[in-house]
Formats: sequence, structure tokens, C-alpha cells
Amino acid sequence: MLGVDPGLTRCGVGVVEGVPGRPCRLVGYHVVQSDPADELPHRLLHLERELTDLIATHRPRSVAVERVFSQHNVRTVMGTAQAGAVAVLVAARAGLPVQLYTPSEVKAAVTGSGQADKAQVSAMVTRLLRLDARPRPADAADALALAICHIWRGGTRDRLAAAAARAEQVARGGAP
Repeated sequence: MLGVDPGLTRCGVGVVEGVPGRPCRLVGYHVVQSDPADELPHRLLHLERELTDLIATHRPRSVAVERVFSQHNVRTVMGTAQAGAVAVLVAARAGLPVQLYTPSEVKAAVTGSGQADKAQVSAMVTRLLRLDARPRPADAADALALAICHIWRGGTRDRLAAAAARAEQVARGGAP
């Protein structure tokens, strides 16, 4: 599972293995950086290339991206949305399923509270992945939290969808 905490200046990428209900294992994390002085097209192209390389290297089964949430700074929201769109595009181009999660969904999945702060999320990611130190910077910890959230919630969602499909097939008179 590859989690992406989108951003133009710093885009966190976390890679985690696991199954719902079991402890996850850290594969790696990265922060893709771009220079704010560079032109927007070059920054987005750099992000696209880096994410493409990371997906080729880690070969995730799916990608979780943080959904852009209302913020007061429109400029920051636009950059985050653009970076998130690049992540979704790169994953789709690689043929990977993509799931978007709000920050509160991710916080609730890893800490039990949708109101948790960054320090609490980072502490829980450290504990859940049994790390010796917190992933730095916070963008990396957030990306790992996204990956963990998707493993736990996405896996359960996929099993429920498969069970519903089997039930529908049986209701139509087909074999399960």
C-alpha cells in the first residue's frame, strides 16, 4: 500500500504492507520536495516523475491519497489539490485503484479520534509500525498513516463489497 500526503513543496509518500486486523510493516517512506521558486508546471512534472518512480520501485497494490479539505489559505489548497491530482493520475496510469481519505478519517483510523493532532498521529504511526523513532518530517508520518488507514479500512471495505456481490449472485440463482 502506498499512501500519499500531497503537497507541492513537500509531498509525503509512505509504503506499508499489511492486512486488516493485523499489525502493519513499514516498507519505506519518502518526501518528494520541490523548490517554491520553480514554475508550477516544472514542480508538478517533478512530482509526477518521482511518484512514477516510487510506484515502479515499490509496486503497491493500491494507492491512498489524502483528500483536500477546506483550508483558509486558497493558495495552499490549490497547490495541495494539484499535487493530489498528480498522485491520482500517476496511480491510475499504473492501473492501480485509488482511494481518497479526509484527514479526519485517517486520524480516526490510526488514533481513534478524528480530532487528533499531528503529534498524536506521528506517535501512533511510530507505535503501530513498531519504529524506533518517529518518521520525519511530519509529511512522511501522515503518508504512512494514510497507508495504514487504507489497509485497515480499504481491506474491510473490499471484503464487504465481495460479500455483497456473492450474496447478490446467490439471490439471482447463481453459485457463490
